[in-house]
Amino acid sequence: MSASVDLFSRIQSLKTPESGNADGLAVETIVKAIIAAVRTEGDAAVRRYAAEFDKIEMEAFEVTQEERAQALADLDPQTRADTEFAIANVRAFAEAQLATILPLEVEPLPGLHLGHRVIPIRRVGCYVPGGRYPLLSAPVMTIVPAKVAGCAEVIACLPPGAHPAMIAGCHLAGADRIFRIGGAQAIAAMAYGTETIPAVDKIVGPGNAFVNEAKRQVFGPVGIDQLAGPSEIYVVADATGDAEMIATDLLAQAEHDVRTRVGLITTDRSLGEAVIAEVERQLLDLPTASVAGEAWRRMGEVVFCTDEADMIAYSDHIAAEHLQVHTLDPRAFALRLSNYGSLFIGTAASVVYSDKCCGTNHTLPTMGAGRYTGGLWVGSYVKICTHQWLEPAGVAAVAPAAIRQSASEGLEGHRRAAALRPARQQFER
Repeated sequence: MSASVDLFSRIQSLKTPESGNADGLAVETIVKAIIAAVRTEGDAAVRRYAAEFDKIEMEAFEVTQEERAQALADLDPQTRADTEFAIANVRAFAEAQLATILPLEVEPLPGLHLGHRVIPIRRVGCYVPGGRYPLLSAPVMTIVPAKVAGCAEVIACLPPGAHPAMIAGCHLAGADRIFRIGGAQAIAAMAYGTETIPAVDKIVGPGNAFVNEAKRQVFGPVGIDQLAGPSEIYVVADATGDAEMIATDLLAQAEHDVRTRVGLITTDRSLGEAVIAEVERQLLDLPTASVAGEAWRRMGEVVFCTDEADMIAYSDHIAAEHLQVHTLDPRAFALRLSNYGSLFIGTAASVVYSDKCCGTNHTLPTMGAGRYTGGLWVGSYVKICTHQWLEPAGVAAVAPAAIRQSASEGLEGHRRAAALRPARQQFER
């Protein structure tokens, strides 16, 4: 990133509980205690935390088949149709992705056979956040790819006070079992199991600071998808950018959370100034302005770059969760970008379409993680596990080097194991 990048309008972010301050340490301490209690006390601890945090006295955690049916019956018909539309698109894209993940068998040397298998993770846990609004796309994004991948069992956990439509969403997406458990206690229950909730092999899905911290703490015995921070959207635009459209897209994402990071990276200073003015104009009548406006004031930035190379460099430095490309030739420009969660090429590609129903997954890396990973996808639910088998010619080819290496490392047990095969002259497939 060169000195020609000029942050000519930037509102510095304030510290939040997730920062490395006292509040962040408090979250870590609270979560550690919750995990320990759930691990040792099981359902009793989960029940106690439901009363303490959710203000709900829970007798049974699992949603019954009758309750599923009732939630489905109560779902608005158009909402159901829209949810099924999203499910169909996410499933179709996940199936297409899975078709690219193939088993492998090669013979790099005569008699040396190497390969890998694509094995679905046996049981996964999908955390479905409650939030201020019933986000029906959330269970679609975590549950549908798991079913496409072939996971034997998919567990869904959602807060006890979640909108009933969320139960219907989990059911339509294909959850095998649904539990009314939220927060860090849900992560602990899925990680270690209780009398009621089975332990899973991997946990996926976004949540609040407590959920995120719980995922961090249980990682190891159980897998996780990623540690997700607040949402992000950036737009890279040249002089062809439309200020009204860019401002609208920034505010659409900003209404998620006051910590949402929003930004424009542009080579046209006048466009940047127009977007700033347009954001302020739209906030005047946006119903969610209390959230979106706070996000803009705390986390918004408009960055001026003198040329496309610097614009690309700054974008790759940010590695935004959602990255929109509004340039004269967006498809060509997109090929020059490397770091992002998901790319939205051209003005017709809105983040909202992906958030809801177009087929790509909306669970994406944040906080710069796009520099080293992509988002949740069907490949997150399978393991690529290698294997090998050798014929006599293969043993003859690899044994001498293995014997010499073991000896030079002083590992006599290794050397003996490597030397035993060629000495036997008989091999099993």
